[in-house]
Parts: sequence; structure tokens; C-alpha cells
Amino acid sequence: MTTKLSKRLTEAVDALPLFNGIRVLEIGCGPGAAAREVSKRIGSGHILAIDRSAKAIQQAIAGSQNEITSKRLSFRQVAIEDFVLANGEEPFHIAFAIRVGALDGRHPEIEARALSKIAKALTKNGKLYIDGGTPLKEVTLP
Repeated sequence: MTTKLSKRLTEAVDALPLFNGIRVLEIGCGPGAAAREVSKRIGSGHILAIDRSAKAIQQAIAGSQNEITSKRLSFRQVAIEDFVLANGEEPFHIAFAIRVGALDGRHPEIEARALSKIAKALTKNGKLYIDGGTPLKEVTLP
């Protein structure tokens, strides 16, 4: 299943500092369109795309069989404020989120918890990017 990426998502993916071998965490992946695009640009890297919605994860998996088979992309159903690295899972170089309520001010009651979980999932120099810049902005982590 190939779907054309929206202009907004294309600009966001284009703005990410991607390189061969990078590990990326996408927060709030929805049906997986941006994750599939990122997976094409990271060579031997890996993107884990998460979403709190079981339906979104089911749609993402259904539309991403080639990328999953290639081992460049995986999905997990989890809310970002509950996210922890799996046993033996390597931390991520970058994380990004587009229109995620836990990170855009819509749900301040969970934002601090979410930012703490993201910080723990990233490498020492890891960075978080969210929409709201031109097109992304970097968020300072605790």
C-alpha cells in the first residue's frame, strides 16, 4: 500500500536530520505514513513508530508489510507517557511527533511525564522534534 505523503508530513520528514543507521522514534504515528517514508531514508537504521490507538497501529501494520519485513520499521501500541525501552532495546537518536496532544499543549497534565519518558528513550545527545516550527521545532528535554 503506497499512499502519497501530505505536504505537511513531507516537509516534516524532510526536516529531520536522518542518516544511514539512525534509530528514530515516531510518537503518534497514526496509520504510519511518515514512518514508512522515514524507513526509506535511513539505510540500515530503524524506526519504531508508536501510537496509543490500537486501530491506528493495526492500520499502520497492515500498510507497512514490506518495511516491517525489511526490519527497518516496527510498531508498538503504547501511549508516550507510558513508553519504556524494551529489554535490550537500543536508545533512539531522535524522536519526532506531529500533532500529538501530549506534546503540543493540549494535555499539560501528561506532558511532563511524556517528556521524561522520551528523554529516557533517547541517546545522550538525542533530540525531540515536534510540529509548530518551520516545519519542526526542537524541544528541550528534562
